[in-house]
Amino acid sequence: MALLRSRIASWSLVNRILHPPSPVSYRNLSTVAADFNNPTVIENMKRELLNLDVNSQIGSCMPIASMRIGTIIHNIEVNPGQGGKLVRAAGTSAKILKDPTKSRQCLIRLPSGVEKLIDSQCRATVGTVSNPSHGAKKLRNAGHSRWLGRRPVVRGVAMNPVDHPHGGGEGKSKSSGSYGKTSRTPWGKPCKCGYKTAASKRRKK
Repeated sequence: MALLRSRIASWSLVNRILHPPSPVSYRNLSTVAADFNNPTVIENMKRELLNLDVNSQIGSCMPIASMRIGTIIHNIEVNPGQGGKLVRAAGTSAKILKDPTKSRQCLIRLPSGVEKLIDSQCRATVGTVSNPSHGAKKLRNAGHSRWLGRRPVVRGVAMNPVDHPHGGGEGKSKSSGSYGKTSRTPWGKPCKCGYKTAASKRRKK
């Protein structure tokens, strides 16, 4: 992922200039240096640079500092050079709320509605993730879920005490065993607040 994000979009621009969608094409890669001396190629390059805005092209990957305010982005890094971590689910996108060129950190609104400050040197991709109808897809039957690799989930209170800390007891009770009424994982660890690690506060007399 980091290797793909390290590539620069300028190579695609050079390919569009050297191989324009016209009858004249420069297919010999050994004469690239000679093509740049051709006035026609230089004119094509100027025309492309004037009409092409890389910052607004969908699919362009660049630092957030190079984007404009209000740009729709996805696949955002949390730390520079780490690779995309945020907004990667199908059909999701984020929006730049603060001008990234004026400060070191940029304000971005995530799909959940949370506004998060991210380093402006982090990279992101312009546009929205494809397949927006993925969340609206309904499974036909239980077998369809198994085809996707999802195994059935059994509640702990429906198990025996040997299988889960919530198992056993009369009726729907989690108070079986020596664990009390605290919710536990199948391995016996507290699953709501975890173990208490803070030092106990001594009362001042």
